[in-house]
Amino acid sequence: MKLLATLAWRNLWRNRRRTLITVLAVIFATWLSIAMRGLQLGTYDQNISWALNLFSGYIQLQHPGFEDNPSLHKSFRFTDEMRAQLDEDARVRGYAPRIYADGLVSHMDNSLGTAIFGIDPEVEADVTRFRKKIDNGRMIAARSGEGIVVGRTLLKNLRASVGDTVVILAQGYDGAMGNMKYRIAGAVKTGMAEFDRAAVFMGIDDLSELVSMPGKISVVAVSLHDLHEVDAVAADLNAAVDTSKVRALTWEKVMPEMKQSIQLDNYSGMLMLAILIIVVAFGILNTVLMSVTERFREFGILLSIGMPQKQLVMLVFIETMYIALVGILIGNVLALGVNWYLSEYPITFSGEYAAMMEEYGWLPQMHSVIRLSSFFNTSLAVIMLSLVAAFYPLYRVYKLEPLKGIRYT
Repeated sequence: MKLLATLAWRNLWRNRRRTLITVLAVIFATWLSIAMRGLQLGTYDQNISWALNLFSGYIQLQHPGFEDNPSLHKSFRFTDEMRAQLDEDARVRGYAPRIYADGLVSHMDNSLGTAIFGIDPEVEADVTRFRKKIDNGRMIAARSGEGIVVGRTLLKNLRASVGDTVVILAQGYDGAMGNMKYRIAGAVKTGMAEFDRAAVFMGIDDLSELVSMPGKISVVAVSLHDLHEVDAVAADLNAAVDTSKVRALTWEKVMPEMKQSIQLDNYSGMLMLAILIIVVAFGILNTVLMSVTERFREFGILLSIGMPQKQLVMLVFIETMYIALVGILIGNVLALGVNWYLSEYPITFSGEYAAMMEEYGWLPQMHSVIRLSSFFNTSLAVIMLSLVAAFYPLYRVYKLEPLKGIRYT
């Protein structure tokens, strides 16, 4: 085997230019695939965290039927046991109880439907960066008596200004209609069209009084230190609570549209990388087939003097593996350097493009991440396709007869 390995290495450099071009193609495919995959996954993680930290949280505690059909009657009591479970979990960065309701907001002759969110500003700072999105005025600072914050588009559609008084009408928990006057303390620009167009934020005690629902809440938004611990934390929470009354939902279930858009982009990216690797595999096929065809006379002589057919096939196989492994090794090293650099110094957009991304709630940056799975999967894909590409040349060698090989021109 040692002799075959030596012969295979020497055979590769009998045509240096062809071998170098093929190895460079493997290096390029491996490097680009891993680098792009790291950039893709890193950007996903950053943007998911960016979006989750805006308002929704990584996990939400809800009544089992709330997600499919939100209503005040699908609320629950946030017990001391639940608080203790969250307080004792080191993976949890913070949590915020909230009340969600629907209503009608009116100013002068203008009335619009609205989604009302009752929040506790003191704990929201540990869960979201919502307060940083105030576009005009100020954020409410207490659970009650601080007025309301409205979406920037809603403020414009009401033809109101910060400091004006509006009337909010909402159906209470008991079915009775409640209405109260509130002063607009500020306007928020989240970059999420549905929030900016229809959202009203007020102190959780104010909304509890408006809808006559003391002691109950709609959801608890939970924020974590690490995005990749979401499933584990949600499973632990579901094991600790009565899931017939409340359950923990991950962000993927709370925000399915975001998950689907990321999956679509992910699949399209993987398809492009697969096409790149397949193209390189054809290059390997061409190199190995040309190398084999040129040496048919040599192979015929070797067979005629007694070299086993299997050893000849093994020789060509080792040559193919050399091309693939050298390219993969160098490509992995280069990709590691690129991924590390882009993880430390992300690509940051500026100008109109950055403003457009922020307008839609996305972080105007591209981050990379070093994932062993990306290196392993890409390397394995290149090796497997190299083997597939080498199958036909190996078959030709296996079927070669000594006399036909010697006479081949």
